[in-house]
Amino acid sequence: MPDSQVARDAILSSIRTALRAPAGVDTAAIASEYAALPRLYKREGTMDPAALLDLFTHRLVEYDAGVYRTSAENIGSEVARILSERGRRRIAIPDGLPPEWLPDGFDFQRASRFGEHQLDQLEGVLTGCTVACAETGSIVLQNAAAQGPRSLTLVPDYHLCVVFAAQVLETVPECFARLDADAALPTTFFSGPSATADIEMTRIKGVHGPRFLDVLLVV
Repeated sequence: MPDSQVARDAILSSIRTALRAPAGVDTAAIASEYAALPRLYKREGTMDPAALLDLFTHRLVEYDAGVYRTSAENIGSEVARILSERGRRRIAIPDGLPPEWLPDGFDFQRASRFGEHQLDQLEGVLTGCTVACAETGSIVLQNAAAQGPRSLTLVPDYHLCVVFAAQVLETVPECFARLDADAALPTTFFSGPSATADIEMTRIKGVHGPRFLDVLLVV
């Protein structure tokens, strides 16, 4: 067994041990107390669909992402236009991406099993998403069809993400409720292109993921 696998198993074993309830602890009582905690924060959206999408767009633009709108039948042509404007041709794609999203004239490579070095040689990645939050301008990806493993969207310098209007919810609690069914899947939240600030407050892009993000909003 590779050393990396041994280390991984040791770490996960330690986490499971730490999470295990000590002897004599009434876990049912703890769960009941947790369920009884007051939750006075906003848990359900109240915005109409147009205002919801406008808020989502506004948040993304604030984060320096590009936002485009199109109809379902025009996804492929809009993908072609955006990639051409960005000068991106060699694009990684996950398994399960609808073929109608993939226009001719580009080198789309199914890269779910690519290593980090191979992904770094490509010019970007095209994916779908699981859900998105308008309040925070966040998009949620899971290791699922049309999204792929986490490395697929963290290594390439550019990410084009297709988000359907029905996937955009207003609040964070609504998003977590949508994720409940597949909570065991590896999940990534991101809000705009990757960016951070050092101790001198110098903003640096691309530290934890792609420096450039475009979102194609299908309405």
